[in-house]
Parts: sequence; C-alpha cells; structure tokens
Amino acid sequence: MSSLLSLRTLRLPVVLAAAIGFALLAGCSSTPVAPRPGTNATAPAGGGTYFALAGEDQAGEMVLFALGLLDTGYRFGGRNPEAGLDCSGMVAYIVENISGQRLPHNAAQIAEHTRPIALQALRPGDLVFFNTLQRRHSHMGIYIGDGRFIHAPSSRGAVRVERLDNRYFAQRIDGARTLVARN
Repeated sequence: MSSLLSLRTLRLPVVLAAAIGFALLAGCSSTPVAPRPGTNATAPAGGGTYFALAGEDQAGEMVLFALGLLDTGYRFGGRNPEAGLDCSGMVAYIVENISGQRLPHNAAQIAEHTRPIALQALRPGDLVFFNTLQRRHSHMGIYIGDGRFIHAPSSRGAVRVERLDNRYFAQRIDGARTLVARN
C-alpha cells in the first residue's frame, strides 16, 4: 500500500508539471473557429475583410458584458463561463453574445481579423494584445477605459481587471485592435 501511495505521490507532480507546461506553451491558441462574415466589415490593406461590430454601442456592451464575467474561472480552451474561459474564449464568447457573429478562438487569429489601431486611440471595447509566450498576440484582453483592461489569465485563475501600465503587461503589449468600423 505504501509503495502504491508513493508512486501516486511521485506521478502527481509530473502530471501537473506537464499540464502547466502545455498550458503555457499553448497560451490562448486553441483550435480556431472560422468567423462568420460581418456585414459591416471594412477592407484591410492586404485584401480580405476585417471583422466589425454594428457600432460604438456594441463596443460599450462588450465592456459591460466583460465586467459581468469578473471572477469567472480560467480554463484553457474555455468558451463559456460555466466551464471556464481563456483569454480568446472570453472575447469570442462576448462578441458572439453581443453581435451574433463568431470570432476565432485564438488570440493571434482574432488579431488578424480585426483592424489595428494606435495604443493612443484605444476606446472602451477595443482589444489589447500581449506577447506573453515569446510570440506575438499570445494573450489578449478588452480595454475598458482609464488605462485598464479585462482578461482571463491563467495565473491566479479568474477573469480580472489589470492596468496597461502594470510592470508585467507594459513590457509585453504588442498591439491594439478595434472591432468598430471607425472613420
């Protein structure tokens, strides 16, 4: 019995270390879901279309919806609050509930489908992207105003608000995107 117990005790740290390592390597990049074409999309410089919400009011709804998800548990690959959310799953879930349109469930692909903007042009409801795994757009959140964003981080495991000037995130920010077709 004691040898079985010690074998289980040794296996648990190995399994946990492997699971944590996989989650860190994968970040917010689970298998993507093809977006439904948006009727309000604008054309990017390289061709194709950018995803777009119906207007500024939906961007404001995104912020309110995101704040309603505070303290929701983190789950790698999670797409709904009942099961848990990861960063891109949170954004995709909110956008689908607000607009009926789907975004990919992958931070880098969401960045590809949304219009880049300058950090100084951020408005509530815009998206912020971070390089947290030595690759662009490996983490993301929703800008809520006043230099703050809401995201679903794996560390401490719950949806929460952070500041863009936070020492960790300020060093890793690698872009901003909008879901609103602005002039």
